[in-house]
Amino acid sequence: VQLQAYGGGLVQSGGSLRLSCAASGFTVENYNIGWFRQAPGKEREFVAYIRWSGGSTYYSESVKGRFTISRDNAKKTVYLQMNSLKSEDTAVYYCAKLSDSGSYYYTTQRWYDYWGLGTLVTVSS
Repeated sequence: VQLQAYGGGLVQSGGSLRLSCAASGFTVENYNIGWFRQAPGKEREFVAYIRWSGGSTYYSESVKGRFTISRDNAKKTVYLQMNSLKSEDTAVYYCAKLSDSGSYYYTTQRWYDYWGLGTLVTVSS
C-alpha cells in the first residue's frame, strides 16, 4: 500500500495550489481518504476528508470555504484544491487512508492506517 502526496510548492498569499494524492497497492475507490498538515513547531492537524464515493466531505474550520477535497477513483487520485492561501497554511501536507474501524473518527489521525510522504506548501506573505 502506498500513498504519495505531491503538488506542493511556494505560492504568494491569496494564491492557489492543487495537491494530489496518488494511491497504489489497494483499491482506493473503496476507502475514505483524509488530508492532514503539520506546520513548523506544531502538531499534525486534520484538514479535510472525503468518503470513498466522493459524496461526503468534511473540512476543518480553518480551511472551510477555501479548500476543496475531491477524488477521481478511475485515476486512483484524491485532490486538495487550496484557494485564498494564507501564511498560516504553510505546512507539510499529508494524505492518509482511513482504517476500516475508523469510519466515524475521520478527524483523528490515529484512525488512519497508511500515510503518504508529505508535500511542503509554503505561503509567502
